[in-house]
Amino acid sequence: MVTRRTFVTGTLTAGIALIARKGFSQMPDSRTRSTELTELTLEEASRLIRSRELSPVELTQAYLARIDRVNPRINAYITVTADIALEQARAAEAEIARGRWRGPLHGVPIALKDNIDTAGLRTTAASALFANRVPDADAEVWRRLRDAGAVLLGKLNMHELAYGGTSAITHFGPVRNPWNPDHIPGGSSGGSAAAVAARLCCAALGTDTLASIRLPAAYCGVTGLKPTHGLASIRGIIPISESLDHVGPITRTAADAAHVLQAIAGFDPQDPVSVRVDVPSYASALQQPVSRLRIGLPREPFFAKLHPDVEEATRRALETLRTLVAEVRDVTLPPSGDFPVLLAEAYAWHERYLAEPGNRKLYDPVTLERILAAGEFSAAQYFEARRQLALARHAIAAVFDEVDVLVTPTAPSLPERIDQAENPAVASGAESSVRNTAPFNLYGIPTISVPIGFSRTGLPIGLQISSRAFGELPMLALAHAWQQATDWHRRAPPL
Repeated sequence: MVTRRTFVTGTLTAGIALIARKGFSQMPDSRTRSTELTELTLEEASRLIRSRELSPVELTQAYLARIDRVNPRINAYITVTADIALEQARAAEAEIARGRWRGPLHGVPIALKDNIDTAGLRTTAASALFANRVPDADAEVWRRLRDAGAVLLGKLNMHELAYGGTSAITHFGPVRNPWNPDHIPGGSSGGSAAAVAARLCCAALGTDTLASIRLPAAYCGVTGLKPTHGLASIRGIIPISESLDHVGPITRTAADAAHVLQAIAGFDPQDPVSVRVDVPSYASALQQPVSRLRIGLPREPFFAKLHPDVEEATRRALETLRTLVAEVRDVTLPPSGDFPVLLAEAYAWHERYLAEPGNRKLYDPVTLERILAAGEFSAAQYFEARRQLALARHAIAAVFDEVDVLVTPTAPSLPERIDQAENPAVASGAESSVRNTAPFNLYGIPTISVPIGFSRTGLPIGLQISSRAFGELPMLALAHAWQQATDWHRRAPPL
């Protein structure tokens, strides 16, 4: 059966192949050409690049042209690395022409959240404190992506120091939701999700301590994957809390996320929280049947007090999922603990900067207040919180004796307006939106958010799928099956 998705994909792919055979210079409308190219998913672009039907240089130029046109409305980028990107694209094209194809990311343009170090390129964490900071070494995840042949378009805006869920508090101006620029994109990886949604990169990396990959993915209508804690190295990333920090892909599809995860996963002996495990083929999940999977629904608190539009979209999504899997049942999750570990580790990292009185004025007042309050925890409280964290991570494993994956709404609410998020007196709603995401950071288990619909006002809604520690395969399999059965991930904002 020809579905809307296969028709659109097939038509677009055929069109790009025809353009390649004719030669790009013969096409009459360069803006139309660029738009078509930036509509390709990572997997589609990669397939055409490998077969030499699509030039990495042309694809990179298309993204750079779109960034020039669209980014001023979204403010997703802090730094655009056009010269570097074109140099890397030319190198990729030459390698592929010689028969040296490095894998699915080779020649594909991506972007990085601006707390991920890039040697020789400023990495600011969207803070005045680091506005001119230029690291001398790459983060391990960027090194791996570069070795996989990825092309770097630039560094992405974010909530200041990753210390919030709105991306409205940033030294470089608020990131705007591509579906409605008056609203937040979520945070802290707001620029990453907004850039993917607005077709300003083929994929992006974000980081996630309480919500910061999945919440922006849900709010921007894209796919965001937080892997198991310790699976992907966080070395070279400006931290909040190494006990809870994760790094992972934000993409248009679960299939694309699997390819990016493949490149960044694996043990890093210089990262103290990295875990030595066998890394499977995540792309194999895309071929796995889901008819035997058992879904668990943790009703409390994840399904409580939902916005009516979120509740309705979740209900419809669950109806579809029930037709794909063996069983859907209610489950109860163990207590996930609280956040003294996060707060104490965040304060400990910032203490050296706070010791210089002149630095304090470089923090946004809301961020500064939160970090200073985090310094009130004692060593005894920190060690007890670490103990409770370890016990929660042991306890969650037992849930997966009953089910294979957990499903919840990603966020209980919709993205609020930027003018509300910038006002500390009324911004609490944005931060309460991490209720459904934060427990999975404490558990340390993998979680992916996929788009499931829109509110009556046109704002995206996401669904969260989680699995046991290092159980990314069934999670990816179900996310991919959902996206094969629906087309929400194919919707693009009207830019």
